[in-house]
Formats: sequence, structure tokens, C-alpha cells
Amino acid sequence: MKHYPHACLILTLCTLLSCDPSAPPIAIGAPPPGTPPTTATQQRNNATTPSIIHIFVDDLGYGDLGCFGATDIATPNIDRLAAEGIKFTEFYSASAVCSPSRAALLTGRYPVRMGINEVFFPESFTGMPPEEITIAELLKPLGYATGMVGKWHLGHMERYLPLNQGFESYYGMPYSNDMESAVYLSGNEVDSFQVNQRYLTQTYTRHATDFIRAHAGEPFFLYLAHNMPHVPIYASPDFVGSSERGLYGDVVQELDWSVGQVMQTLDSLGIAENTLVIFSSDNGPWLVMEDHGGSAGALREGKQYTFEGGMRVPTVARWPARIPAGQVYDELATQMDWMPTFAALTGAELPADRPIDGRDLTAVLEGTGERADQGLLYIFANELRAYRHGDYKVKLPYRGFAGSPGMKAVAAHDTLLFNLKDDPGEQNNLLTSEPERARALLEEMHREYDGLLPLPEQLVIRGRADHSHYDHVREYLARRDGGNSD
Repeated sequence: MKHYPHACLILTLCTLLSCDPSAPPIAIGAPPPGTPPTTATQQRNNATTPSIIHIFVDDLGYGDLGCFGATDIATPNIDRLAAEGIKFTEFYSASAVCSPSRAALLTGRYPVRMGINEVFFPESFTGMPPEEITIAELLKPLGYATGMVGKWHLGHMERYLPLNQGFESYYGMPYSNDMESAVYLSGNEVDSFQVNQRYLTQTYTRHATDFIRAHAGEPFFLYLAHNMPHVPIYASPDFVGSSERGLYGDVVQELDWSVGQVMQTLDSLGIAENTLVIFSSDNGPWLVMEDHGGSAGALREGKQYTFEGGMRVPTVARWPARIPAGQVYDELATQMDWMPTFAALTGAELPADRPIDGRDLTAVLEGTGERADQGLLYIFANELRAYRHGDYKVKLPYRGFAGSPGMKAVAAHDTLLFNLKDDPGEQNNLLTSEPERARALLEEMHREYDGLLPLPEQLVIRGRADHSHYDHVREYLARRDGGNSD
């Protein structure tokens, strides 16, 4: 176990909330009329059971927060979470892209177990299978109020939306903000076709803080999933020009402001002490977007790749009642771990009819132990790409990619072996100097992957449009014009 104190810069950021005049009315997720009053037993449980807020941002890089080394973006509120709680330096998403990582977070399972290996689109007729059990479904029977605000991206057909996955209220966008038909959904219905993305972060923040106020007297689980800083990036007028890293930095500083608003709300209601607040990202930065794409810091590559920059994400957590301040945990942990951790903290029973890949982090949070398992499979686009156990990571050969407007070019490579403690930037291939270690890791990797089998077929994300009619018209015009030429 390696826990040790650290210091993060703590500043004060005070900014008035700008409201989008075109934004729709706020639905705060209050209990419907006729809801039975809280019983005495529930009141006693509420006094000891933590509320949980998981703040999940999109495409934030490992090098984009002050407490992770950024000097050109000020994040005093997120830094405060780290300073007053725990900072995870080797925390992983289960995927290098969006939808799979979100499925893994909410279910505690590798997304390949659900057939989710790519991102969903507005034309997708599939989504996270309703048979999956989410954190919301785990906590709801215990009397938790469950709310989701922000980006869902696990299927936009009604049967896949949050209200059918254990959440009692939902307000947000059903997929990424660069996709067609961007709308605000309230519950299962479109609330507005007009989305002014400059106020996206502020809109989500208002809905989140209203949910907290509505449920301050009972335990709640709030999943606040920001679209930012996924491209196209926007900041409200209050934050444009506020950072030293251009618009991207402005966007991140507004996300930090949002964290501050959540914390101020908890403080004002007197419930911060027993509220677990987690801040993390779904995957690494989208580096092909250049100055709009964030930084992986010292890590190699970013989103869409299984080098560390694609899947190791900045993560901090604060819970004054249970987490000693100033901890740093520098061993492996994953987004899949939150499901079993929440079960342990609340007394919920994990589903016994399916494998749960995450591990309970209670001892890690309390500073009394380590994660039980030190292994992680790196899977991307339904392909096993790499494996980490302990300090070492082995990476399978890769054919390379020439690059595209949406995906960074990466050179081909043979089998790679890295000591991530000594070389987190994955620059020194140890394959020739430690062949036996590489062989043992490869054998262990395949055993671990075989343990996932059998796997379901990959969900159909979308099919190709038939544009043969355009080909016909081009050929027809060529024949016609050719026949009329002199």
C-alpha cells in the first residue's frame, strides 16, 4: 500500500452564475405527490448512509488539472477534493472511448461483456441492455433517490434511457454534443430542440444543484456527466478568456466552477460531511483535436488508444466522514470498482447472477489497504490490446494507423513491455531485456481474457447508408453528356 500526503493548490474561484435566457425551466426531480413520508428506520439509515455524487467529464486529459500538474489551467475546487480526500494517480477507465467506459462505470463490468465496444450514434437502435444492473438499480431499493444529469450515451431509444436503468429523474443530452439532433431530454421526452452549448455546463450545474436540494433529507445518488470538454467546446461568457490555455482551458475552468457549485450546495445544506464526491473522466484527451483536445501530460497518446494516455484518467474523491485528507493512492484502480465499493459502503447486495469485474475500494478510501487485484485488461473495439499486472504492462503488436480527421496517427509497433512505475510515458521497451516476464504476462493476459468467455456478439451500432442512387445519377449524367458531345 502506498498512501502519502500531498499538497494541491487551493484557490478561491467566485463567479456569478450566468443563466441562458433560452434555457427551459428546471425540473428538480422532487418526489411526486403522494410519496409516503420517510419512516423512522429510514431516518436512522439516512444519518449513516452516505449520499454519492459521481461527476464524470468527457475527454479530460491526465495533464489538465492543477493537482495533476497543469500550470496553465486553474482548478481550485477539484484540487480541493484531492487535498481534502484522495487522489488516484493510476486510475483507469475500462475503455479509451465514451460509451463502453460509461457502461463499465455504471455496471462494474467490462463493456465487452455487454457487447458494447464502440460509441452509440443518433442512428443507433441499440443501447446498454436493460438486463444490466446499474449503480442506480443497486442503490434504489435501499431508499436512495437516484438522479442523472448530463450526457447519457448508452442508447437513446426509450427502453435504454436512464429512467429504465434505475434513475428516477434525468435531464441532459442523450449522446455526444458533436452528433446530429442534439437535444435536451427531460425524462424520456424532448424538452428542447434548442441547445445553446455555451451554457451547457451551467445548465447541468443548475439541474444538479436543484436535485441535491430536493433530496437533502435522504440518501441520494447523483450521476452528473458533463459533455465538456468533448468537442465542440464552448464556455459561457463568464469564462471565455479566463485561462492560460485558450478556450480548452476556459472550458475546464468552468467545469471546476461547477464542482465548486456542487460543493457549496452541499455545505449550505449541511450534508457535505457524509457525501462522497468523485470526480473523473471517461477516457483520455482527444489529441487529434490539437488545442481543443487537452493534454495527457507525461503519458503516451490519448483517446482511442490503449497506451496510458487513452485509459489512465485523473480521479479524485472526497468524503470527510470516512476518507482521511491528503491521501495519494498510486496503485491500479478502475471505474469498474465503484459499483462494488458503493455496495460495500451501503450494504447493498451485488447481483449474484453475473460476474462483477470491479473490486471494492473501501480499504483504499480509508487508507487501510490496497485494491485486492492488480490486473487490468485493455480492450478496444472488441480487440484485446494489452494487459497490466502490478507495475508491468505488456502490449500486443499493433499494425499502426495513418491518421484521419477524427483519429490521431500512431505508428505500428511490435510487442511492448513497460515498467509503468519507472516509465509511465511508455518510452522504454523492456521486451528484449526481460523476455520471460513478457511471456508470463502474455500467458496471464490470455487466461484472464479467456475467463470472460463466452462473450455476446458486438452490438450493431449503425449500418451503412445505401447511396447507390447517387452513383447511378453520376453514371447516367456521364453517359448522357458523353453522348451529346461534339
